[in-house]
Amino acid sequence: MNWSEERLSQALRALPARVAPLGLTTSLRVIASRERQRRVAGSAFRPWRDRWALFASNLMRPLAVPVAGGVFSAVALFSILAPTYPVRVPGSFDVPTVLTTEVGVNRMAPIRVSDDDVIVDVTVDGQGRMIDYTVLSGASALTNVRTRRRLEAALLFTEFTPATSFGQPMAGKMRLSLRNSRIDVKG
Repeated sequence: MNWSEERLSQALRALPARVAPLGLTTSLRVIASRERQRRVAGSAFRPWRDRWALFASNLMRPLAVPVAGGVFSAVALFSILAPTYPVRVPGSFDVPTVLTTEVGVNRMAPIRVSDDDVIVDVTVDGQGRMIDYTVLSGASALTNVRTRRRLEAALLFTEFTPATSFGQPMAGKMRLSLRNSRIDVKG
């Protein structure tokens, strides 16, 4: 120690000791008690909530930018590629499954409409009854009223198997080709 430091130490020791104000101890205890009550009454789950918030914050910050970039990239690529995706190719045949079936013919009496071939589209309801028909070709043969009535009677008394979708009967269409010697059915 130096001469001046030693003198300073003696001078400081010679000073009278400071006494705390009378109400200081009581006021400090009141402040500490209020702070303790605030912490206890705040929430029993507060420490858990604070830990979870810190965990989520530390977890999400490093992942937020890569996740946002991935979602943006996926949306951008989908919007670019979606218009070029072939939805349906015309003229392709659908693969038959048990999930849907076409209209079928159970029983039909042989009918000779005319010397010409007649192609008819028949609409069948869910009970297997004909609802409507449209003549696609051979309409000139049906100008005779008697021939048209024979065709309509034959279609009305034909037993159809209705189309099904997921096992439930539904309305459907089928094409009948009535020829001189035979009848061709196409679904």
